[in-house]
Amino acid sequence: MGSSCFAFFGILLLCTCSASPPNFVLLFADDLGFGDLGCYGHPSSLTPNLDRLAAEGLRFTDFYSTCPVCSPSRASLLTGRYQTRSGIYPGVLYPGSIGGLPLNETTIAEVLRPLGYATAVIGKWHLGLGHNGMFLPTKQGFDHFLGIPYSHDMGPCKNLTCFPPDIKCYGVCDINTVTVPLMQNEVIKQQPVNFLDLERSYSDFATNFITTSVEKKQPFFLYYPTHHTHYPQYAGIGAAGQSLRGPFGDSLLEFDNTVGHLMATLERTGVINNTLVFFTSDNGPELMRMSRGGNAGPLKCGKGTTYEGGMREPAIAYWPGIIKPGVTHEMASTLDILPTLARLAGAELPQVMLDGVDMTDILVKQGKSKRETVMFYPVNPSEDYGLFAVRLGKYKAHFYTQGAFHSSTTPDKDCSALRKTHDPPLIFDLEADPCELYPLSVDTPDIQSVLQQVKTVKEQFESSMVFGESQMAKGKDPSLEPCCNPECSPKPSCCQC
Repeated sequence: MGSSCFAFFGILLLCTCSASPPNFVLLFADDLGFGDLGCYGHPSSLTPNLDRLAAEGLRFTDFYSTCPVCSPSRASLLTGRYQTRSGIYPGVLYPGSIGGLPLNETTIAEVLRPLGYATAVIGKWHLGLGHNGMFLPTKQGFDHFLGIPYSHDMGPCKNLTCFPPDIKCYGVCDINTVTVPLMQNEVIKQQPVNFLDLERSYSDFATNFITTSVEKKQPFFLYYPTHHTHYPQYAGIGAAGQSLRGPFGDSLLEFDNTVGHLMATLERTGVINNTLVFFTSDNGPELMRMSRGGNAGPLKCGKGTTYEGGMREPAIAYWPGIIKPGVTHEMASTLDILPTLARLAGAELPQVMLDGVDMTDILVKQGKSKRETVMFYPVNPSEDYGLFAVRLGKYKAHFYTQGAFHSSTTPDKDCSALRKTHDPPLIFDLEADPCELYPLSVDTPDIQSVLQQVKTVKEQFESSMVFGESQMAKGKDPSLEPCCNPECSPKPSCCQC
């Protein structure tokens, strides 16, 4: 590992040229809404550790994911590229999916690894399993993996325990598939997974990874895409019944407890001041689950939609001594994390079309964003329709709107409506109206000018977009579903160990 000096804008990030490059901890919640955390205004959520990061770090008000569902948003986070480029569309990957994140895509782990970084992921992968585990994290730049290769509702959960002492999971989850496995690297450790003990396993694994990396004087990248707060919620002894918010709140608290354990480990090992911790979520809340489905705060609709509630996310950046406490209203995206970490580590960027921009100015100076636009693709993007919406500065123009079953229980009928074409586009001032309730009149010269700028940006972007081969269109093969006892019969029910 070579020595490096890290200085930006006259601020010395590391004290000496012999110091280690910065470490990175990336926390990624699941189906967590803009209004779900205490630091974002929820009155009954118990999130003291995330709230502490927000109080002592930088909290974002205008941070976006790239898709209102799981797999595509994760692909964009790890590659800095829209999911349409990598082919992670439409929808999500399943246990028997033939496709996955293409191996020629470059992940954050693959960017950092050549610089000597130790890399690990714990939690929800959801970017493919494939033949012989060809799409697992260990094939995508990660040294270590402990987790579930897809969403934890993608397996029968009717008789599984989600809360102690023996409270069964709410609902039935997916049936006619194998029970959800816990994998370490490429080997199944447990099937079905024990939800009551899962978070402790993750916390212990992450603590050991950080401790070992520090002992080896090796910089590290820890990616923790938690299963919380996706349906079905679960929590072990340390969090069950401890929040005011019921099962959803307990699930969120269990994740927050792990955040606390990770922060304590960073402090105990002496690397807290040399570690950037970044938190955000993959998409908005699954409102169809009602009180078990999360909260978008003042934002419109939720998961599955290109309204603000589907894709604007809570986000926090924490780095003692480097990031000053505060709030930023600058636009940023999950796409921006890869180029930012690459800049801070002194790594080379992948030689491909990147959609992310470096956020260092925002983090270190609380300065202006290099990002002028946010593009909104639906769950099922196509070249025929292109972008559903574009945000340019404070204005957002909807060319198409469409509700989703994920957001179907709200009183707002737009959240479950069929696709609508808007010509002229619906346009909102998101600073004055973040709820997207009051479309602006397009008859005024000022708004006409804005719309023309938006259309120009949209046309330029779409002309540069080359859709990758859809990985979801490759279909499914039941024989690819992970089974700890592959020769057993009858499947899938016999896959238990």
